[in-house]
Amino acid sequence: MTRPPTAAQRRMIEAADPVTGRLRGTQAQLAALVKRGLAFRHPRPPHDHFLTPAGHRIREAVPEEPGEPEPDTGVFAARVGGEEDPPASGPGRRREVHSAWQGLLELRRMTHPDGAVDRPCGWERAHLVRAAALALEAAGHPPAGGGADGYRVRATPQPEAVAVYAPDAETLAACAATLERAGWQAGEYTEPRSGARYLLASPRRV
Repeated sequence: MTRPPTAAQRRMIEAADPVTGRLRGTQAQLAALVKRGLAFRHPRPPHDHFLTPAGHRIREAVPEEPGEPEPDTGVFAARVGGEEDPPASGPGRRREVHSAWQGLLELRRMTHPDGAVDRPCGWERAHLVRAAALALEAAGHPPAGGGADGYRVRATPQPEAVAVYAPDAETLAACAATLERAGWQAGEYTEPRSGARYLLASPRRV
């Protein structure tokens, strides 16, 4: 059984970029994480080190609970909609979202063998709610919260699928189009009890 990371290694993992998983540290520290299978060295210059899926799992110790927005952890997180204390909107937030989306596209390029950026990567499959929310927020869709209505992304019991709700049919269709452009498959469904329409979206594999 693999030994758990040391306290210093855990601090490095926790300090990695929240989207790309880019690590910082000495060459010896980074090599130790690679040896444990928690990081990999990118083959192209500048040969930065990034968390592997196993490294991401260590950092994300608390799993997402179905139906609940993620708490604010003090680092960037995409708006899933319905947060009690949402971050302030404005130019600063738009820059953060844009930077996070560009970082995610770069992570796709680095981790797909063919360098493709048109379909989700392993990080997105491990963080479905955040990944779908980032695609929507980066495309300019307003999330629900702060007295405004908008999209809401929620976990589902189904593997590799999230539910997306919107205030009206037009907005829901626009969210579906955005997710499909971002490499997701999205179909509309109706909740049997409430009659509410929603999207069931999952990352496309090819």
